[in-house]
Amino acid sequence: MSEIKMTEAPLGIEGPGFVATSLDKVIGLARSNSIWPLPFATSCCGIEFMATMGANYDLARFGSERLSFSPRQADLLMVMGTIAKKMGPVLRQVYLQMAEPRWVIAVGACASSGGIFDTYSVLQGIDRVIPVDVYVPGCPPRPEQIIDGVMRIQDLVKNESLRRRNSTEYKQLLAGYGIQ
Repeated sequence: MSEIKMTEAPLGIEGPGFVATSLDKVIGLARSNSIWPLPFATSCCGIEFMATMGANYDLARFGSERLSFSPRQADLLMVMGTIAKKMGPVLRQVYLQMAEPRWVIAVGACASSGGIFDTYSVLQGIDRVIPVDVYVPGCPPRPEQIIDGVMRIQDLVKNESLRRRNSTEYKQLLAGYGIQ
């Protein structure tokens, strides 16, 4: 027989049959386990993402089972592959159409830094047009790396304050990108 290991109760006041905690922690837990990703795949990193969604790696175990192909119904933008400079405004528009709170993962070397394509037509990192929360390295990254990036987003979402989006630092970050 296998041993069942119990996890620790969340920080808060506990008693027989109840746990009291803060609203931030409850909402963070719910959000982190129900992320709806929008894949913005343009090249080989998109193929690795398809493998991540397959049975061998199964991203659905992390609460990201439902892919959204509409920015208005997504809260995680996963940019995968080479982004041409002409695609920059389109990527920005997709980001702006997403409702707050929203998060961004740059998957692969091309989305993170332009990759091996140091040319006039390739955007040298999507962080030039939209803010990025997590960078996943690799060319292309393995499915395990993409899963690690999603888990890092989950940690960010779980521990993010509900008031972060209204903070002056966040508003200054968006203002730096010309977003109001």
